[in-house]
Amino acid sequence: QVHLVESGGGLVQPGGSLRLSCAISENTLSYYAIGWFRQAPGKEREGVSCISSSSDSTWYADSVKGRFTISRDNGWNTVYLQMNNLKPEDTGVYYCSLVVGRLMDMVPAGSWGQGTQVTVSA
Repeated sequence: QVHLVESGGGLVQPGGSLRLSCAISENTLSYYAIGWFRQAPGKEREGVSCISSSSDSTWYADSVKGRFTISRDNGWNTVYLQMNNLKPEDTGVYYCSLVVGRLMDMVPAGSWGQGTQVTVSA
């Protein structure tokens, strides 16, 4: 079973930046699209961004376009989410997951990790 471990979250002021990392347990990263999801308090989990297995395609939610950048390093079994110009509404627990189907559909597959908390507050 593939395990994913998220890291890099923290407390940041509005306008600040964070880079999240998603480490994959097995050397199978190159076969899968990987997506980032987030869950704000009292809200459902939502898709944020996704990258194809070969990195030739990406998808972003409208709310993060122009501010977030997803990338992957298959050699290190890691997917990153660079988050710039953070806003309070970006606050939540961020998770990564394997994604199946069309990137824009953000259909997760497999189990969830513990996530990493991102808090944007002055």
